[in-house]
Amino acid sequence: MIKLNFSKLDGLVPAIVQDYQTGEVLMLAFMNEKAWQKTLETGLAHYYSRTRQTLWQKGSSSGHVQRVKEIYVDCDNDTVLLKVGQVGRAACHTGYRSCFYRRVEGETLVVVGEKVFDPEEVYGK
Repeated sequence: MIKLNFSKLDGLVPAIVQDYQTGEVLMLAFMNEKAWQKTLETGLAHYYSRTRQTLWQKGSSSGHVQRVKEIYVDCDNDTVLLKVGQVGRAACHTGYRSCFYRRVEGETLVVVGEKVFDPEEVYGK
């Protein structure tokens, strides 16, 4: 049994999510022990929402699920790297492929990513 250290961030570990084929960083999320176990059991990425304070499966409402291909654990057992097959064209709830779609230029954020879906159509927001 792989034992992660959930004691440092109030029961959470950061999860860096990367596209399995391209290496593109898609998002950063957090996992609690239940999300970790569900990810291992199902092969689908599960996270813990700090905002909603609940477990969630990525893509459960949008269909943009993440199929876990590989998992790496850092040297302190307190951060994971998920290499995923991203179903659908986007990982970001704002409609961009990656949550990292803006680049810092001086004191400005410049959008460099392409929006691939309309969040209002997908989430009704």
